Parts: sequence; C-alpha cells; structure tokens
Amino acid sequence: MLAVGALGLYVLTPGAGWAEEPAPGKSYVIPAAEIAAFIFALNQVNRHALDSNEYDTDERSFWKNLRSSPTLDKDPFSVNQLGHPYQGSLYYGFARSAGLEYWESLLYSIGGSLRWEISGETTRPSLNDHIATGIGGSFVGEAMFRMASLLLENGGPDPGILREIGAAVLSPPTGFNRLAFGERFRTVFPSRDPAIFVRLRVGATLTTSATNEGAPANVKRQEGSADFSMAYGLPGKPGYTYTRPFDYFLFEFTAVPNASTVSNGIENVTIRGLLLGTNYEWGGDYRGVWGLFGGYDYLSPQLFRVATTNLSLGTTSQWWLSRTVALQSTALVGVGFGAAGTVADEDERDYNYGVIPQVILGLRVILGERAMIEASGRQYYVGGVNVNDRLGQEIISRGNVGVTVRVLGPHALGLQWMRSTRDASSLGVRDRHQAVETVTLSYNFIGHTRFGAVEWRRD
Repeated sequence: MLAVGALGLYVLTPGAGWAEEPAPGKSYVIPAAEIAAFIFALNQVNRHALDSNEYDTDERSFWKNLRSSPTLDKDPFSVNQLGHPYQGSLYYGFARSAGLEYWESLLYSIGGSLRWEISGETTRPSLNDHIATGIGGSFVGEAMFRMASLLLENGGPDPGILREIGAAVLSPPTGFNRLAFGERFRTVFPSRDPAIFVRLRVGATLTTSATNEGAPANVKRQEGSADFSMAYGLPGKPGYTYTRPFDYFLFEFTAVPNASTVSNGIENVTIRGLLLGTNYEWGGDYRGVWGLFGGYDYLSPQLFRVATTNLSLGTTSQWWLSRTVALQSTALVGVGFGAAGTVADEDERDYNYGVIPQVILGLRVILGERAMIEASGRQYYVGGVNVNDRLGQEIISRGNVGVTVRVLGPHALGLQWMRSTRDASSLGVRDRHQAVETVTLSYNFIGHTRFGAVEWRRD
C-alpha cells in the first residue's frame, strides 16, 4: 500500500476499472530536489535568525543523528503540533503538485521529515516530529491540495489570477510548481465533481464560564472569531465513488483574530479524510461511506491544548427523514499520537505526550432550505509522559450545539454553544480540572442553499 507506484498516476473513473492515467510531466526527481532545497534554506534562516546552536549542523551532527535512536523532544507545543504538521504538508505538497499520487507523496513527507531530523538540527531525531510531520503533514497537505485544485478547476481551462493566488495561499507548493515549471504541472487534479458543503462564519464569542483549578482563569470574556469549514465528497451523489484517499474529507479551521500570539490565535484545526473505504446504501433514503479515516486535530480553547495525528474506523452518512428533512451523522473511533497540556506557561512546555484514543460523534438535521441544527462531541484520552518525565493522564472533551437559519440566498445567522473540558492528573502533582464554556452569535455565508443535503431521489 505504501510502495511507490512507478508506473504512473492511477485514476478510477465511474463505471470503469483501474485505469492507468499518468499525470503529464510527472516527476520523482523535482520534488526530491525541492524538499532538499527547502530544508537547507530553512536551516540557514533558523541558524542566522534564532539565538540557538540547535541549527549549527555539520558532518559530525549528521553522522551522530544518523546513528541515534528517536526520542521525544521538548520543543514548544505550537512548534511540535502546529509547525511540524504544516512543514510536512509542504514536503507532501511538492510531491503531490508534481503529479505523484497520495501514497507516493506520503513517502516524500516521511522522507522530508527524516532528512530534517538528521541534517536540519543538531538535536537527536524526534519520534513525535516524525509522526506529526511525515504522517500528519500528509493529511494536512492532501486537504489543502484538494481545496487548491478545486479552486483552480472551477476556473475552467485558464484560471484567473485571483484563483491562482488563492490556490497558492491554500497550497504554496502547488502555486510554486505552477509558476516555476509552466505547462509541465499546469494540469489540475480532477475532483470528479463531489458533493460539497462550504461555510464561512464570522462571529462574536462570549465566554460564559471558565474554570481553572489551581490557577487564575485568565480568559477573554469577549472576542471575535472566524471559521471556515468544507465537507468534500458528501455521500449519496449518484456516480461519485471513493477510490482515492480523501475522496471524502472534512476540513475545519477556527481563528481568533485578536489573540496575543499566532499559536493562541488558532483555536481549532480539524482534518479527517477517508483513506480506504467505500460507499453503501440502505433502502432508498439512506446513503453513507465507511472505512479507515486519517486525521489531524488541534484544539486550543484558551486554557489548554490538545493535538493528535490519528487513524479511525467509522462512517459518515445521510438519511432522508422526510421529503425535505435530512439527517447527516458521523461516528468514528480511533487512536492517535500527540500531546495535551495547559497554556499557563509562556514557553509552552507544560504538556503530556502519549497515545491518544478518541471518539467523535456528530449530527446535523437539515430542515429544507431554511435551517440547520447541529450537535457534535469529541473525547480524547491522553496517557503518557510529560516533558518533565512524569507519568500522567488527561481526559479532554468538547461538545457543541448550534442552529443556523438562512435569511436570504447564501446568507444566514447562527447561534452556537460550546463547552470544552480537561481533567488531568500526574504523579506528584495535584489533579486539575479546566473548563471553558462559550456562546457565539455569527454571520454565516453558506455555499449550498440546502446546507449540504445531497439529493439522489429520482422524484
């Protein structure tokens, strides 16, 4: 499954078997050179801009790291859990935008992570960085590549400059390769016309309660928020098949513009895509897709953080309850590896590493073209060791309920309640309970007048 497919890029079209369809100009050499150049440039920037000898690499550090076994590093939380997945997405994107398919590009993100850990830093290679960069980076990179490709595809055979810029912002390697190599990598990845639901939400958030046992509850009571979400490949569309990784995926991003730092300004990143699976149906009113999902989650609700690169088994589906009312649902159970901890320390080093089992549930009731009611819940169990080598465990939960009412066309108003909690215990340290509860009033731009309900019924 992870082997490099040397015979070309395979594409399965509806009604046909596997057909070999090489991407025009496909290259294995160009992305390898781009990744090597990027790693060298990043090392040089860090070496001269940061007050640290961690990037003063030479042949001695190279051979030392090459012979060293991986460890768990103690870098700041945002570096490990935000910076490294994004860095891995760039490695992945160079390969993907050069015509390679998902599993081939995954090898490039893993290889890029190995190269950085050996030659980009003087410290020992990091196990957590390999997972977040190599694997997590592929999940982030594929979602960004798909969204960039969809933006270009909808612009026709000659996308305008605004679409090119937008695609480059979403997936910088895609934009770079299209600009640097001209027609060689201009062919846009075919989406096969998936069912899509897009929502842009801008709102005002009120923190109604906050608990931070053992420390002051220093939270912002009022703040602005901006949220973008896309569901790509919703089940039920006639003729659409799930033969490629991420033919179904969910992307969610929530930012707090008035936060004190960039890392604190990112409140949520959620990505989960179907890696291996298929669609199914029950009767005439129920359609779904199930299988193995790959995901990356990052949550930071003011008082604590959790991040995980994970694999889950589960399903997402739609059930027509009546002629105009649809119920969409998601249920996933899986396990990941990541970290969780408090945001109390400015150095971002108060967190636990560990294996993280997780459960994700979601429901969405779509009431024709007028309104949508949503509810979701997630729970993560973090058991492992913190940066001070103390064993500990954490249970982190998040639940929310919301209603969105369409006012006119794609414009809607929304009201959302959300509660996030963390219960942590560690050897030699008192147990800690943290909780944040918020209410958000928002303006919503809805990209689908039926809130993403997929219609397959003939009548």
